[in-house]
Amino acid sequence: MNHYQTIETTTADSVLTIWLNRPDVHNAFDETMLRELTSCLEAVDPEVLCVVLRGRGKSFCAGVDLNWMKAAPQNSYEQNYTESLLLSKCFLTIYNCPKPTVAIVHGVSLGGANGLLSACDLAFCTDDATFSLSEVKIGIVPACISPYVIKRVGEYGAKELMLTGKRIKGKEAEHFRLVNKSVPAEMMDATVNEVIAHLRTSGPKAMGQCKTLIHEVANNLSLMEAYDYTARMIADLRASDEGQEGMNAFLEKRKPNWVK
Repeated sequence: MNHYQTIETTTADSVLTIWLNRPDVHNAFDETMLRELTSCLEAVDPEVLCVVLRGRGKSFCAGVDLNWMKAAPQNSYEQNYTESLLLSKCFLTIYNCPKPTVAIVHGVSLGGANGLLSACDLAFCTDDATFSLSEVKIGIVPACISPYVIKRVGEYGAKELMLTGKRIKGKEAEHFRLVNKSVPAEMMDATVNEVIAHLRTSGPKAMGQCKTLIHEVANNLSLMEAYDYTARMIADLRASDEGQEGMNAFLEKRKPNWVK
């Protein structure tokens, strides 16, 4: 069993929850947290259904730890570059996780915290949550998180949020599509449980293949490359054990064997 300094993990009914666990600083991340998050996500058990990311205490995450940032002006370019790669690696590891990932946001999600939630497949927040991509206010830019935020909100939504650095609440974050849905705090558990219930009825291997499909079509393939890639993928999956079981269950009007 891994023992972490800055995160905590719990597993219940095949759902792995990763808790950002620095509540005294609103779960601001430092080098240790980034390394621990990355390591944890790289070692997700194949039997896990999905991964939920959330924060202990009053907030989801306040972004980068200011005490960690203090050294940046004195660091060499290479030191700052190496530390920035930790950010990029953490976000990419979340994005590439083979299991569905769900972010649950409360309190604040500031600066780089929006990279954590944007790299997840699904994100939900409480109506009173506060979001800001405020890097421009201190003369820098939200660089490492930008690929994931732009995927979520689009080019012009990203321009509005990143250039103004303004603070928005949950419903406006939903409007920008930074999160899938904003709900009252008392409804969050029910909302997440409903999503997980839907995931439980999906083929476990199919969900992983679906993530691969979306990644390839969205990031790597031209339309003509996708023409062949997608045809080959569905041909393979139709012949797979899980695909055969799912189609037979549908025709026989019964639940497939992965639904308990």
